[in-house]
Amino acid sequence: MIRAIFATGLALALVACGQGGEQSASEVSQAGANPTASKTDVATAEMSAAGGLPLDEILETLPDKDKARIVYRHPKETLDFFGVKPGMTVVDTTPGDIWYAGILASYLGPDGTVIGADRPLSVWEWFGEEYSPPEFLEKQATWPQTWPSEQTAKARPNSAAFSAVAYGSVPSELAGAADVVMMIREMHNIAGSDQTNGVISKVLAEINMLLKPGGVFGVIQHRAPESASDAWANGENGYLKQSTVIALVEAAGFVLEDTSDINANPKDQPTEEDGVWRLPPGLDIEEGNEALRNEMLAIGESNRMTLKFRKPE
Repeated sequence: MIRAIFATGLALALVACGQGGEQSASEVSQAGANPTASKTDVATAEMSAAGGLPLDEILETLPDKDKARIVYRHPKETLDFFGVKPGMTVVDTTPGDIWYAGILASYLGPDGTVIGADRPLSVWEWFGEEYSPPEFLEKQATWPQTWPSEQTAKARPNSAAFSAVAYGSVPSELAGAADVVMMIREMHNIAGSDQTNGVISKVLAEINMLLKPGGVFGVIQHRAPESASDAWANGENGYLKQSTVIALVEAAGFVLEDTSDINANPKDQPTEEDGVWRLPPGLDIEEGNEALRNEMLAIGESNRMTLKFRKPE
């Protein structure tokens, strides 16, 4: 059974955060014209003009438990690979408070927008009552109205605006709204439920609709060995083959532009007896089995593909 990683669900709502503290355009121009200014100085000045914080500063001030994930999740390199920049509108699929919505809000700045996008309610239902009891599903159905204001209350000053959608009911008014859509460690959940309701093709179609022509669809996903059986690597164990993901996304009209191993971990070599949740941060292993726990900690987080797709112009 797939583990329900993030308790999110979403629908359209837009709440602007406070603005201010921006650097004037003339100051940026002067910084760029200064022959003694380094490239880093100029980049920082440009970012200040957009109101976002430098990523290094954002990551340095994360809570310790989240900072410990940086070595496995490479947020700075990942956002750069996907082409995320201050002032953009970025969709974060099944967002967490930190990964990636919290990081994005501070980085995109007040000219940017973070749109949280939840998995369809049918996927939550597919998890079963152990992970999605009726009272949770009822709350999830109204989450679209509450998430933006909750995130705004938690955000730093000069953060991005927040809005939210639920896949399966993305309003047509948002067609072409997003510069980048990110699906981080989530496609296995949607694909796993696909055994009965074909939801993955519908979600990918909505992502295509959300993106501007030329926009980027960035995918990070637990990577199954290509030699694994399709029955095991169907998403239910947390893993998908890279070839499967590429085929699914290309069939939805996207073009694969680039791949990266920035989030790869060759120590993760799952067998068909394994699920991804045996690894940190979940460590879903038998209580008291310290030897196995230490073995999983030595492996670290999962081996992940990082794929950059683009919607044709």
